[in-house]
This record gives sequence, structure tokens and C-alpha cells, in this order.
Amino acid sequence: MQHAIEAEGLVKTYPKGVMALDGLSFAVAPGGVFALLGPNGAGKSTAVKILTTLTTPDAGRATVAGIDVLAQPDAVRRAIGVVSQGSGVDVQATGRENLRLQGQIHGIRGREIEQRAQELLERFGLADAADRIAKGYSGGMQRRLDIAMALVHDPAVLFLDEPTTGLDPEVRADMWSIIARLARERGKTVLLTTHYLEEADQLAERVAIVDRGQVVAEGSPDTLKRELSGDAIHVDLEREYNGALSGALSGVAAIRDVAVDGRTLRARADDGGRAVPQVLQALEARGVSVASVRVARPSLDDVYLKYTGRTFDAAEAEQAEANR
Repeated sequence: MQHAIEAEGLVKTYPKGVMALDGLSFAVAPGGVFALLGPNGAGKSTAVKILTTLTTPDAGRATVAGIDVLAQPDAVRRAIGVVSQGSGVDVQATGRENLRLQGQIHGIRGREIEQRAQELLERFGLADAADRIAKGYSGGMQRRLDIAMALVHDPAVLFLDEPTTGLDPEVRADMWSIIARLARERGKTVLLTTHYLEEADQLAERVAIVDRGQVVAEGSPDTLKRELSGDAIHVDLEREYNGALSGALSGVAAIRDVAVDGRTLRARADDGGRAVPQVLQALEARGVSVASVRVARPSLDDVYLKYTGRTFDAAEAEQAEANR
């Protein structure tokens, strides 16, 4: 089966030696939602820029809809729709005018673009606001219009680069429904980049976890979580300890994969309920004050920890510090 998207060994280095991609590889089957999940700065957006012909790699190859990105960029652009992190909506135009303009860029005119615009306005719940200036749209409405604009020419592949960043939780959940419906009812291949663990877990049929420019794990969210047998133990501490607790639990045979990040201690156990009293006893013996403890089934954050050696929050904080 031909892949809808394929990236092989992509390398991209920016000025001052900043390596955004370090041999990134993944493949996406036609149809459904595929997520590139990783913290800010992991290389997700750079990958999307290469796949959408906005930049070129230093090494590697990529195809989209079976078309070589480097050899036939114009053909790739005709086959894709793109929603970038920043909105592409002209806020001085109406919703309908935005869709008309996007259609004209793709050579769609006359009755065809009018019908297409109306269909999209209705599908995305914007029909009542179609002839209002987009500057008055809410953030969620503008994001829906962004997606509608990307679909004007009925592309085979849709790229959504951090589409829900900055939206409040209720609007974000609404966007999830829209994206899922697109893939399910319209048969679109959707590549979603996100740093929201829950978003990838909820939406994606397959996930590629990206860290420091490489794919470190790939599979369905359920499959990736099932690889982590047993339970996850999360201990919230009264204060930060960081490395000071590295050996505090060395004598507790029931647990493994211990990691401490600020005021959070994480570990894994075959039977979390039985292991918790031993964990608390060992911490008390070291004078560690515990605020709360909980046992849960593995999450994508636990998967990220397994493959990268640090939590998702720690990776985000590391990138924020690097940006400063």
C-alpha cells in the first residue's frame, strides 16, 4: 500500500548549529489521523515545513500523496491543505470572502467556488457568520475557518500544525470533534502536530513520538501504552527534591523506572496498589514529605518517559530554558 506521507532520514540544521531534525523517519497510511507528538522544539513544525514544501532538508527524502517533495513541489502543493500555527484568515474580509480567495488561488471560480464555500461554511458551523468580518470571530471560529480554507480544493492530505494551541478547553474539544469527523467521514489523511498528550491520545490512530529531531517510538496510543506493563505510580511531593531522591527507593524491589522531576516522583510496578505502602515507607525513612499519591494505568507521558528518560513537562521546561 502506498503511503500518504513518508519521511526518511530527514536532517535539518539551522544557523548556529541548531539541529532541528536528526534523521527523522516515519510513514503514514492513507486515511485517518496521524500525530507527531513532542514538546515544543522537538522538530515537529520543521518536519511539516519540509513536507509542505516551505523549506528543504539538508539530507533525507520525503513523499506526500506519492509525490516527491523535492522533485515536484508544485504537485505536492496541489495535493495538500495546510493549517499552520498562525491563522491564515484575513480578518478584514468576511468568512465567505476568505473562502472565495482561497478557491481562486487554486483556480476555482464562478458557481463552483460559491457552492464549495457555502458547503464548507455549513459544515464548520459558520453559515450564520458567513458575511461578517472575520475580525469579529472568536478564536475557535477563526480556527474553524482556517481548516475550511485548507479544504477548499479538496486535498488528499491535510496538515494541521498545532491547531488547538491557545484555545480554551471547551473550544479545543470542539476542534477535536471536527478533526475526527474529517478523517472518518471524508476519508482524509490528517497529519496533526501537537504537544498536548491528551490530544494525541484522543484523536490519533497512530502516534510518532518526536524527541530532539528523531522519532523515538511509533504505534497506536493503546499499543504504546500496553508496552508498559503494570501500573504507573505518581507521587506528589511537598517540595522539590530532584536528584536528592535518586537512591531513596533503591531498596524497594517492587518498583522500577524511578524518575524524579521537581515535586513529582514517578515509578512503575506490576501491582501499584501493593507497592505504594513500600514506596511511602521508604520515602518517610528519608524524611521526604508526600502531598499525595495515585496509581494509574500507563499514559503517553509514561511512554515518553520510557523512551526519552525524562517527562514531557521536563522536556518542555528544558526547551523553554534553551529558548531563553
